[in-house]
Amino acid sequence: MMRAALWFVGLFALAVAMALFAGSNQGIVSLFLPPYRLDISLNMALLCLLALFLFGYASLRGLTVLGQLPLQAKRWRQQQKERRLYSALVSSLAHLQAGRFVRAGKAADELLRHSHSLQHSNAAVPHDASLRAIAHLLAADSAHALQDPAARDQHYAALLQATQTQPSTLAQEVREGAQMRAARWALDDRNPQESLQRLAELPQGAGRRTLALRIRLKAARMARDNTTALETTRLLAKHGGFSPRVAESLVGSLVLEQLQQCHDAQQLHSLWERLPATEQQLPSVALAAARRLVDVQGSSHQARTWLLPLWQAYLQGHLSPEHTQRLFLTLQHCLEDLDTAWLQRIEAAQQRYPKEALLQYLGGMACVQHQLWGKAEQLLRLCLPGLPTAALRASTWRALAIMAEQREDAAQAAQAWRQAALASS
Repeated sequence: MMRAALWFVGLFALAVAMALFAGSNQGIVSLFLPPYRLDISLNMALLCLLALFLFGYASLRGLTVLGQLPLQAKRWRQQQKERRLYSALVSSLAHLQAGRFVRAGKAADELLRHSHSLQHSNAAVPHDASLRAIAHLLAADSAHALQDPAARDQHYAALLQATQTQPSTLAQEVREGAQMRAARWALDDRNPQESLQRLAELPQGAGRRTLALRIRLKAARMARDNTTALETTRLLAKHGGFSPRVAESLVGSLVLEQLQQCHDAQQLHSLWERLPATEQQLPSVALAAARRLVDVQGSSHQARTWLLPLWQAYLQGHLSPEHTQRLFLTLQHCLEDLDTAWLQRIEAAQQRYPKEALLQYLGGMACVQHQLWGKAEQLLRLCLPGLPTAALRASTWRALAIMAEQREDAAQAAQAWRQAALASS
């Protein structure tokens, strides 16, 4: 508002000054063209000069605009091509997301035609190379959805060639995204080795992104490469790709598969030493490792060492009921050559929780191993009513049957075997 007022005041002052000058100006301009003489007032001469200047300026501007018409026409045609190019890009993306893969492929081909036309006309289109690469990627995605691997691979190869020599960051991002897409295509084709190979071609930073790690995990699981799958799962958990609970479950299942592939105690020891401490303390991993070690005739003492953190978690009340039951069943198979330290642990736990059926069960099984038949039978019969699962009750009845056979009590042994069969059914 203030600026407009100042302009108005300035124009008013200029008009007043010009009126005063023109009104009192008595000057005359004489033009001599022998034998003629032309006298005009100074005001008229000034007006004529101003009109001549304006006419000259307008003529020059008109000639400039007329000379620029071809350039403006060329620019207009280029803008129309750019509009069609971006329209084809939007159409291809929309059709691809909507599942119209044939239309998406046609729109991508149209995008490529417009891009090549602009390139041949030496038009300066921003990110032209990246746009062509995206067009090839959209066309390849459409061809993959239409199960046309030949066209897909052709567009993928053209994309890699288009972005190979491009120094821009955007072109490299498009290239890395296409490599990840190619890895997913290989997974869809049930070819995990090719998927892993394409992921290996990624730069180190891109290969550690969450999307690339997820694809690598799927490929490794499909290829039954548990080592790669486990390493990838650890990286995903570290980068927040999984929730802690899901990561723990997945790591546990992968470690369990590796444990099943160990066929001797040395392989088990080697695998256990490679595991991080956090994974060694997972209940499912420690229980499976200890049981597998006993199955391959490994050291019961070593198995009990692996189970010691779970024992401490049980005493502190941090172990779930399911893992608690599995812990006692696993400890039952690790009672051979039970050392004094573990006997003291069991006795101290029984004194702390005298009515705990699981501790009575474990103490009874320990007495069976040391051939303390009387105390073993007493503890096992005490724990029977409180045992939470049929597996534990069946194991207790089998132990009672074996002790009855040791005493040559056929009737008690037959009854115990019958109860064990009933509990197992």
